[in-house]
Amino acid sequence: MYPEASEISALKADSFGRIALMRDANGLFVRRDLRHVPLWLRLPAWWLARREARALQRVDGLDATPQLLRWDGRRLDRSYMEGAAMYQRPPHGDLAYFRQARRLLQQLHRRGLAHNDLAKEANWLVLADGRPAIIDFQLATHGHARSRWMRLLAREDLRHLLKHKRTYCPGTITPVERRVLKRHSWLRDAWFATGKPVYRFITRRLLKWEDNEGQGPKP
Repeated sequence: MYPEASEISALKADSFGRIALMRDANGLFVRRDLRHVPLWLRLPAWWLARREARALQRVDGLDATPQLLRWDGRRLDRSYMEGAAMYQRPPHGDLAYFRQARRLLQQLHRRGLAHNDLAKEANWLVLADGRPAIIDFQLATHGHARSRWMRLLAREDLRHLLKHKRTYCPGTITPVERRVLKRHSWLRDAWFATGKPVYRFITRRLLKWEDNEGQGPKP
């Protein structure tokens, strides 16, 4: 049974649910509410929320990631982390931020989890103390950390992080990191050739989303 809680502010609302900052007797938390999702989108909305709940179970106890509080098939509650999205508080010249972000990614990957959506700056937080955090695990994949598939996804996560580092700390990119940035996987090429056009049609034409919303400047 869900404890009594009051809404503090709406954070985001789209066709797959409403996200709000909430408060209960234990303090602040974030709620994804699917109860007002249109009928024709309820199944994919539920599937994405369940995927996020399973991913959050994988990062249980890991610092700088949300912690799962509750999931009943209609509402997902996760812990609140005080901070701002990367595009709202850009880590210009902050090499320590990107070193910590890489270590955080390594911890995720050791747990057999790939995020799959780290190109979006909105999914990277700069916490109140300046440390990085990762949110929004709806598209995350979990599996055996040493499998060929998970290693491929982990490299894509890293490549997206390095793209952000190139934007905000361009003079600190190492030769090895430059090679990683130049090496496009077959997965990335396949996505841009097939999946990306379909994604853009669904999100921009049908759901009226702005695909680049909240991602910040890119070179």
